[in-house]
Amino acid sequence: MLQKLSATCIALFLFVIGFAQDSTKKTPPPVNITGSVDAYYRYNFNNPKAYPYNSYTSFTHSSNSFELGMASIRADHSFGKVGVVVDLGFGTRADEFSYTDLDGTTPKSSRVAVKQLFVTYAPSSAIKFTLGTWGTHVGYEVLDAYLNRNYSMSYMFTNGPFLHTGLKADISLGGKSAFMIGISNPTDFKSAPGMPKSVIAQLSTGTKDDKLKAYLNFVDGKVNDDRNLLQTDLVLTYAASSAFSLGFNATVQSNNLKDADTFEWSTKKWWGAALYLNYDPASWFGMTLRGEYINDDDEYLGLKSVFAPTLSFNFKVDNLTIIPEFRLDNAGNSVFYKNETETSKSTGSFVLAATYHF
Repeated sequence: MLQKLSATCIALFLFVIGFAQDSTKKTPPPVNITGSVDAYYRYNFNNPKAYPYNSYTSFTHSSNSFELGMASIRADHSFGKVGVVVDLGFGTRADEFSYTDLDGTTPKSSRVAVKQLFVTYAPSSAIKFTLGTWGTHVGYEVLDAYLNRNYSMSYMFTNGPFLHTGLKADISLGGKSAFMIGISNPTDFKSAPGMPKSVIAQLSTGTKDDKLKAYLNFVDGKVNDDRNLLQTDLVLTYAASSAFSLGFNATVQSNNLKDADTFEWSTKKWWGAALYLNYDPASWFGMTLRGEYINDDDEYLGLKSVFAPTLSFNFKVDNLTIIPEFRLDNAGNSVFYKNETETSKSTGSFVLAATYHF
């Protein structure tokens, strides 16, 4: 009897040890929490008194005013083959990014906006599925201010997709090459019951040393019964040295529109290109010159044509970046206000911004 009891205790002890070891193996890693904040002062040299204050690009619709940008908090967690990302923003920048969520009842800057929220499943190292909402693959610039070297945004960012909600697959093609294909709601809609869907895709590649990277991006689909959208976008980056790098973005967007009165279809398109020259002579200091040109002969954007050079300086103190910026906007028509009654084809602005991330 004692021997049976001893054997039972030993077996139970071994089971507990084995279970503990197995449980240790399955203990999920901790959640990775990151975040950022940004704020700015912008002065347009014409000092307009009404919205959008001679600013036709995202997130800087003010003049002679100190403004809050966005407070952002992001949680990343992965366990084995699955993962999840929850990325929330609070402030005017997040509101404008999630403009399709506004229902007219919730005051701006009084709510939390979902920037990204998705789950992933990678059955193998060669493929990963993503379901939810994520920032667009189109373009060179991104929402979070601390990830851009210029504080003010480009016209291509402003008039391209912000986000996609749907299902996509990222497929490794070997080496530095990969392919993404997916289906999503119409551009920027997190919820789209009964609405048509869009096809999204990206082909990416690069050199073995990662100095040169290339991304060919694609979006095609019906936005609604009166508009079809097709956009093709190219992004190139090149690190010439530790101090000097280049970025290039070119995009063509075609909109097939149905006239509300005649029900006839017509096509309006615009295209743009931007070159980014980045120079970092010291770890604490860098500068970026962005030269952007937009051709809008069909006046779909209402601008006809735009040339907008922007020079930004980046002063870095640990995770804090201070950005003094000078920007000129030159349009093909008189869309900028000189005063309350006069307009001009050009305008200039100064921005002093600060970003911090953790």
